Formats: sequence, structure tokens, C-alpha cells
Amino acid sequence: CSGVAGHDDHLGAPAEEILGHGVRPLDNLLRRLGTVRTVGAVGEVIVIFPGHFAEQLLQNGESAHSRIVNADHIKIIESQRKRLGTKRGFVAVKSNCSLQSYVPAIHPLKKFGVNKVLACTYQAISGAGKTFETWPEMVDNLIPYIGGEEEKSEKEPLKIWGTIENGEIVNNYDINITSQCLRVPVSDGHTAAVFMSFEGEAPSVDEVIKTWESYKGRAQELELPSAPKHFLHYFTEPDQPQIKSSRTLEGGMAVSVGRLREDTQYDMKFVCMSHNTLRGAAGGAVLLAELLCAEGYID
Repeated sequence: CSGVAGHDDHLGAPAEEILGHGVRPLDNLLRRLGTVRTVGAVGEVIVIFPGHFAEQLLQNGESAHSRIVNADHIKIIESQRKRLGTKRGFVAVKSNCSLQSYVPAIHPLKKFGVNKVLACTYQAISGAGKTFETWPEMVDNLIPYIGGEEEKSEKEPLKIWGTIENGEIVNNYDINITSQCLRVPVSDGHTAAVFMSFEGEAPSVDEVIKTWESYKGRAQELELPSAPKHFLHYFTEPDQPQIKSSRTLEGGMAVSVGRLREDTQYDMKFVCMSHNTLRGAAGGAVLLAELLCAEGYID
């Protein structure tokens, strides 16, 4: 990745600081957004945003339906460039950090006909940009509410699984999701307790585990530098995965799954965990940039 905003000392810098180095085509968008994380291209800007900038993007004229949220959506860049009036610049948005704690595990099971999901997420304080030093109230505490998080947890996966139609991402409503999101006294790492049902006959526990263990995404197929060798790691121990021992698995870029079993109300239930500031944030943005390079969208 080349360009003025591709250097580490510009990550998280105010837009004016980045734009002061001669980047112009997306000036207005960037200035209105304030602080951004960018990967630059000569003459124009390629901007990679965390998912929580979605509403700001919408307010600044870039349709939320044109966001890049998974590998299949990269093709939308061409229609986005027409809308933005750029030849090389574009805006890429990675998905919300908490989704990494359950959506990756559900995704390869869509072939079995998953149609209903209940996900309860237990989210680390770093997701709020805090530490125990800056947020002492969270020591020995739990807050059963995170503003806006449940709505994102229920709606954003529909976009991730959506399709491109007429230059826009159209949501996929095959899976109905309900959620509760809680803030817990953990420094890093989001965990989810997930319940799911299937349309028709449910697969066996062994079938699901084999599907997880053999799954490879586009990042694994391309052997991208930041990609984990095995995206989904299944633990057979009843007390795993645990935050302290699993959150840094494969450099914090892998997703840990465990406790898969049949359920009395839903067909199955399991526990899933990911590192929210590595897989879910900075590392995920770097991986997205690597994918964009590999697919020819960044020189």
C-alpha cells in the first residue's frame, strides 16, 4: 500500500493532517468525518473505516448500501467510484467488532439452512475505548446495555450476507437474528453465547464441527499475510474457549468456538470468541487492505 496515509504515524490522525499532504478527491467527506484510519493511494484516498462510521458515511452522501463488508462485495467498488467521481479512490467499511464473535461461525453453516439465531454478546471494555484504569467502575461490574449495539448485531449480518444488485448491497433476510449485548469486566475479547435453528432437518453436531474445521475464506485461499491459517478453531474441552488463553490465537486473528451441543428450544447452541481490537478492529482493517491489494484495488 502506498501513499501519504499509508504510514503508521498517520493512523487515527485528524483528517486535516492527512489531507495536508496533498490528498484531494475525498476531502469533504474526510473533513466531515474528522478522524479516520486510511490507506492511501497516489492522488486519491482509499479509506478503510470501522463499521461504526456507517451512519456518518450515510450522512455525508455515501449510501450505506455501497459499503464493502465482505470479500464478495468488493465488486461494488466500481459503482462506488462512479458515485464518488474517483478513478482509484474508494471507501471500504469493515464490519462491527462484536459480529466477529459469532457471524464467522454461522456463515459456513448457511448451507444447512440456518434460519433463526439468538446471540448474547459479552463485550470487553476496550470496545468502548476504555481500560480498567480509565473506567474503574467496570471492575467487578457488568452493564447490561451497550447503546446501539443490539440493533447493529441484528441488522448488520443481513448486509454481510447480502448480494449486490444495481450497484447496491441488498440485505439477505434468510436468517432472523435477535440479540442482547452486555459490557463485561474483560480487557480485550468479545464472547457470544449463540443459539440457532435450521429450516428443515438440522445437521449433526459432528457435521457442524467438521464444517467449521474445514472452512476457508477468501483470505485463507489467497494466503494473505495477516490471515490466520485456520479461521475457525473448535475446542472440544467443556470449559473452552476462554478469553485469556484464546484471544491471541494466531496473532489474535482467529475465531475460537466451543461447547456445541443440541438445545431444547433451538436446534443447537455454542460459544464463540474473538479478539475485538485485533480481529475485530485494527487487524481486520489491515486484512481488508491486504485483500484489496491482492484483488488489484490498491497498488
